[in-house]
Amino acid sequence: MPDFRVYCQPTDREPTEIRLNAEESHHLVTVNRCSRGDPVIAFDGHGREWITECIEPSKNATVLHVRESRQAKPLPHEITLAQAMPKGATMDDIVRQATEVGTAHIVPLLSERTQVHLEGDRAEKKVEKWRTAAIEAAKQCGNPWLPAIDPIQNFAAFISSTHGYDLKLIASLHAGATTLKTALKHYHEKHGGAAPKKVLWLVGPEGDFSPTEMTAAITAGFQPITLGSLVLRSDTAAIYALSILSHELGG
Repeated sequence: MPDFRVYCQPTDREPTEIRLNAEESHHLVTVNRCSRGDPVIAFDGHGREWITECIEPSKNATVLHVRESRQAKPLPHEITLAQAMPKGATMDDIVRQATEVGTAHIVPLLSERTQVHLEGDRAEKKVEKWRTAAIEAAKQCGNPWLPAIDPIQNFAAFISSTHGYDLKLIASLHAGATTLKTALKHYHEKHGGAAPKKVLWLVGPEGDFSPTEMTAAITAGFQPITLGSLVLRSDTAAIYALSILSHELGG
């Protein structure tokens, strides 16, 4: 029996039935071939899951009967990815993979070397597309938590608002950048062996951040971190950085 997973937002905290919207219904019944009596796991993206049975398969409004509910335990750390937008559909892939490794927050940025510029409705539609991509990834990998995805922001404005993080890191190709292991070691030594709870990773676009942006980030408290001697694509750098950090923090 396949593992059917659907995203939903019930109005009740403890519903006895869940009625899916047209998009989720179509994907469950038409695409995945869910039938009456099949078990389905529904989740709300905030760690809440419901173990259900499909009692009314419909292409437009499937109804699920709730058998039990459970609340997933959150990760002991919260990682935010601030990603300067790359070209094409690469950001879609970054959002999907970031969701799979448990990233809590994604901030798309416009930097000096960003080659994609979106405004108004186009920007809003892009963000909605990324949120859909995150839902699809969460359904596929079984993650009951969805990352919060912010509207597209200007680099300078974002940098000035990065207060409240325990540790702020920026992926860097420049000489003098330290390793993540060293940065975490120094944090542990400074904080009595404690690990950071809220961490911010800043990753550049194709061509990396400009010298002015790198200086601004360092001035704002970001530590330049090397990801090795090879020059990575922006999407590879983002997921590589997130995966290593999540592993080091025990995720």
